[in-house]
Amino acid sequence: MMSVSTTAAPTDASLSVLFEPLSLGAITIPNRIIMAPLTRGRAGESRIPNELMVEYYTQRASAGLIITEATQISEQGAGWEQSPGIHTAEQVAGWKKITEAVRARGGKIVLQFWHTGRASHPDFQPGGALPVAPSAIAPKGEVHTPFGKKPYVTPHALTVEEIQDVIEQYAIAARNAKEAGFDGVEVHGANGYLLDQFLRDCSNQRDDEYGGSIENRVRLLLEVTEVVVKEWGSDRVGVRLSPYNPFNDMSDSNPIALFTHTAAALKPFNLAYLHIMEPLPGHFFGVDGVERAAPYMQKEFQGPIILNGGYDAQKGAAAINNKEGDAVAYGIPFISNPDLVERFHQGAPLNEADMSTFYTHDAKGYTDYPALS
Repeated sequence: MMSVSTTAAPTDASLSVLFEPLSLGAITIPNRIIMAPLTRGRAGESRIPNELMVEYYTQRASAGLIITEATQISEQGAGWEQSPGIHTAEQVAGWKKITEAVRARGGKIVLQFWHTGRASHPDFQPGGALPVAPSAIAPKGEVHTPFGKKPYVTPHALTVEEIQDVIEQYAIAARNAKEAGFDGVEVHGANGYLLDQFLRDCSNQRDDEYGGSIENRVRLLLEVTEVVVKEWGSDRVGVRLSPYNPFNDMSDSNPIALFTHTAAALKPFNLAYLHIMEPLPGHFFGVDGVERAAPYMQKEFQGPIILNGGYDAQKGAAAINNKEGDAVAYGIPFISNPDLVERFHQGAPLNEADMSTFYTHDAKGYTDYPALS
């Protein structure tokens, strides 16, 4: 795979900001083209990162920073077929092969922590238990289980004592990720998974210290962030949020107030970055005709911001130049373009992504996209 020159200017001068280095806390990255977390389902039934995944991530090591696919922190956190974990020694060893290979190619990589909460099914759970959630409210729709598509079930509402167990799962995952050799970690608080379920009032109807007011609904995210920071230091921890994303049947009655408060509450941690998944108009996860939350969140957080959702090279560079964010995370473009950084640099055309292979389980549509010759 070709590498980007650190001296030559990009073909399109308006894109030059994308190729400037940036410090995300203690992680200094060579460019601002981030690989977004992308669930791909290639870890096999063991959920152990494998040689195919080593190849996939190494192909994309020229990204300024790779944020791994969402990675379950425990058996309870699972909700996707053949997604990787970070809760066994074998999984840690598998990830270590990936971090070493990416680092050998000059790349930087952080692990995204995942607990799916109610967006799971008893088929994924130890002993066939119910998935857990802030409240006993089932999302609408169906989930892909190892035994086919099935309707979501009504989850078990976590007790306060059980919430402490979940927090400990994050602490263990943080220690395991450090052993696996990552440059840092990202707390997944987005896209309708457990931490997002606690944040938004469509899924959190508790009446204790973890529900009701915005301050209470943010509590679990802050407590999880605190234990992860204790293991890693604040300057190697990021958090991802998605103010409007309707995925997994999610909504909130006042997203700007909720996520502005959340950003302000995260500010004292002095995190490496805040990753905001707020798609541009027209994106399939976008909600058109609403006021954007990201500017309010940026003002309160006052640290590095990674933007995500429907950006191309021109829109990404413009957003950075306009001080809307500091870097841009690209998802689908990185699936089909392992050398996306070089393609942006040269102004080269992009490979088209084959959506039918996004969640299959072999090399087709995963490691066989061509790089520039």
